[in-house]
This record gives sequence, C-alpha cells and structure tokens, in this order.
Amino acid sequence: MVKAILAKVKGMERDYLLFIFVGIFLGIGQSVDGATINNFLKDRFDFLIMQRTLLEIPREMPGLLVFIFTAFLFALGDIRIGVVANLAAASGMFLLGIIPYNFFLMLLVVFIYSTGQHLFMPLFNTIGMSFAKGGQYGRKLGQISAANTASLVISSALLWLLFRYFHISYTVSFTIGALAFLAAAILLMKMNPGRTEPMKNRFVFRKEYKLYYWLCIVYGARKQIFLTFAPWVLVDVFAQKVTTLTMLFFIISTLGIFVKPLIGLLIDRLGEKVILAGESAILILVCLLYAYAADLFGSWAVVIVCACYVLDQTLNAVGMARATYVKKIAVKAEDVSPTLSLGLSIDHVISMFLPVVGGLVWYSAGAGGYKYVFLGGALVALINFISCLFIRVKPLQAEGQQA
Repeated sequence: MVKAILAKVKGMERDYLLFIFVGIFLGIGQSVDGATINNFLKDRFDFLIMQRTLLEIPREMPGLLVFIFTAFLFALGDIRIGVVANLAAASGMFLLGIIPYNFFLMLLVVFIYSTGQHLFMPLFNTIGMSFAKGGQYGRKLGQISAANTASLVISSALLWLLFRYFHISYTVSFTIGALAFLAAAILLMKMNPGRTEPMKNRFVFRKEYKLYYWLCIVYGARKQIFLTFAPWVLVDVFAQKVTTLTMLFFIISTLGIFVKPLIGLLIDRLGEKVILAGESAILILVCLLYAYAADLFGSWAVVIVCACYVLDQTLNAVGMARATYVKKIAVKAEDVSPTLSLGLSIDHVISMFLPVVGGLVWYSAGAGGYKYVFLGGALVALINFISCLFIRVKPLQAEGQQA
C-alpha cells in the first residue's frame, strides 16, 4: 500500500503536488482560526455578542476590497498574488498572539490577517481548477480540498490535545498557524507562475454573470449567519469551551475528507443547480433547529445544535459549485479569476453589515434573540433555493472547456 501511494505521488505533476501541500498547510492555519478565535475573543477581550458582531466589519472589510486588491496586483498573476496573500495571513495571525490588551490594535491585526485570508480564497479555486482535465473541475477541487481537510483533521486533533492536556496559550496556537501560512507562501513561490490564465483586465463585470453575482449576495447573508452566530450560540448560549469547539472542528474535518471529493464528483455528474439547491433546502431545516432546539429537545438541545454546526460547516464545501459554475459559463478564460474575486467582494457587501443587524436583533430581543436571527437565516436559505433553480449551464460549455 505504501509503495502504491509513493508511486502515485511520483507520478503527480510537480506543481500539483506542491499545491496539495499548500492546501495541507492552509488546513493547519485554518484549524487554528476556526477552533480558537471565538474563545480567544471572549477570554482575552471579554467580548459580548455586540462586540463580536461589530468585529465582523474590519474582519470582513478585506473581502469587500478583495477585487480591488486583486486588480492592483493583477500583473503578478494568480500564484504570485497567492504568495503575498499567505504572507499577510502569516503576519496577522502571529501578531494576534502577541499584541497587548488593546482593542484598536487587535482590530488592525485582524484586518491584516483577514486581508491575506480573503485575497487567497478565490485564487485557491482558480489555481485548483487549472489542474483539471476534461472539464472535471469539481472532481479536481474535491481532491485538493480533501487534502486540505485531512490536515484539518490532524491539526484539530493535535490542537485539542494541546489545549486539553498541555494547556497551551493562545500565543502558541496562533504562532503555529502563522508558521503554516508562511510555509504555504514558500511552496507557492516554487510553483510555475504561468500555469494559470494571465489576467488581461483589472476589472471584469459582464451581464452574462448576473445570476452568479446574485448568488454571491445571497451566499454572503447565508455565510455570515453561520460564521458569526452559529459558533456564538455554542459559546454564549450553551456555554461550550474551546475544547468543544476544537472537537467539533475535528469532526467536521474528518467528514470533509470524504464529503468534499464526493461533492466534487456530484457537481460534475448532477450539475451546479442540483447541488446548490439541495444545500439550500438542508439549511432551511438547520436554521429552524438552531432556533428551536432548546425548546424542543431539552437537555439534548446542545447535542442537536452541535450536530447542526457540524452539518452547516460541512456543507461549506458546496461553495466549489459556484466556482465551477463561473468556470463553465465564462465568456473568456481569463474572466474566471477576476470574476471570482468580484463575487467574493459582492458577498462581503452583505456579510460586513449583516452581523451588526443580527447582533442588534439578538441583543434587543433578549436571551432568546438568537432565534430571530436563525429564522432570518431560514428565509435567506429559501431565497437561495429559489435562485438556484434559475442556473443554466449549456452542455457544450461544461464539456468543451479544458483546464
């Protein structure tokens, strides 16, 4: 078995192998972020729900500006921009662990880290799809994402052990994450910078992509509800500790090893419409369970909410379908990267301000205010479901484009 694995690795394209390891190191950095950031804010800065939601403005501002950053750096190409992005993420995460107790300094450092993280998000898909053959974009993204997720499994498990038995500080945790992002930047520097389609325009905005832009708006609302309020329900309403969040992250990562390649295959076989609409239908139920688990399940409510958290985070892999959708409908091959970057900025128009609105709803409605937030989430999921029904991908586009 080991020989077979080694033989398969030797047969891989050099750049593809390097990018697999980029995904692995990103997984380590992402596990540090996902497993510790909410508890860090509550423990170190005594955050309540309003402070946590207000933090989303500087944290999500880079996502709003990412198409401008990409346009400013477009001459570097996708891979070199990826180097810059991961260096910024490494710097920000390292500083997050060593800064003194200062709210405004913390906001600045979060902005730096978030800029690197958001800048690389669309590039990960663009670079990943460049390795696909025969139009199997979903399959290739699923494989790369599986490697990323496998590293999440291992690093989440190690983080849980380190926090649970060795009581490591947040400084140590963030330093580990920073070193992982730095390693990703170094590996990207070793890749051929010309393997992706060169950007010929700083900005791309076409009427042919109007449905994609709308899906990004709706996704921005869906994403932020689950990114901000779902973990905060666990931390604040159900009083779960960092070990619980780390364990849930471990479970999500383990499932992702198998779910992400499966979703990639299903995208290629069933199409983006079926996958994206199916995700929306599931999320309607998930939102309702978040809202009413405490009323319906008593002492089992925390288990139900944890299960919802695992499910909604696992379904994030469906985001690959939006990337493959753009790849298949692209008027020009060089449109893909700037269009994905613009889509990310569009979804952040919503995701920057929705947490503030949701936080006000939660705060003004008292202890049960979170229920109204997730009822709103159910409505967003319904709108997304209806919107996905309008997706059309011509067979010749899906089959004719080559990576």
